[in-house]
Amino acid sequence: MKKGMIKATDAFERIVHWSLAISCILLMITGLGMMFHSLNFLAVPVGGLKNLKLIHNFTGLFFAVSLFFSILMWWREAGVFSFPEDIEWIKTAGGYLWHVDHVPEVGKYNPGQKMFFITVALFGAVMVVSGLIMWFPLSLNMNLVRFMYFLHALGFLVIFPFFFVHLYLGTIGSPGSLPAMVTGWVTRAWVKKQHPKWLHEMEESGKLVVYGEEKKPSSHHA
Repeated sequence: MKKGMIKATDAFERIVHWSLAISCILLMITGLGMMFHSLNFLAVPVGGLKNLKLIHNFTGLFFAVSLFFSILMWWREAGVFSFPEDIEWIKTAGGYLWHVDHVPEVGKYNPGQKMFFITVALFGAVMVVSGLIMWFPLSLNMNLVRFMYFLHALGFLVIFPFFFVHLYLGTIGSPGSLPAMVTGWVTRAWVKKQHPKWLHEMEESGKLVVYGEEKKPSSHHA
């Protein structure tokens, strides 16, 4: 670890992030294996479609727990848009789609990340509720249960492309981003470029954790 690296995430945040990501991937694979006849071969390694469905259902429960903790942990920062700075960032697409000399400063999470988080939070909740009703229809109206199948498929169609956009922007599209969710530490240069406002706020409050340095006291006095 190089001196001067900045702590972007703690261990619990990374555990929740990867739990959500891995369960999401497994749910997509098992779901596709059940949904399309041409992909039924995905059930062969686990002993058939019955076992694939069991894996899908129980992974869904794991996803639900991970989703609950992610909403609890990130909604305040990533689930609420800040105006007008987020609008200004959206106008420039954050510099991802074309060259921008000065990308408007935003907080720890940019509007693109917020849109992804809100989409996963809302449609993830739809997937969990509809999946539970499909698994345990009990004595519910059959038309309602059938509608749950539609909602479940809709949730997949929304989350699936967003997941791969997030994967791209977290790796190739934004070099230096991946370590934030692998080791928790990122370079100051990356933070200055991607989250300058958050960097300034953390320095001002004395909450910034820098590897090899003692915490600086807040510049504000009570």
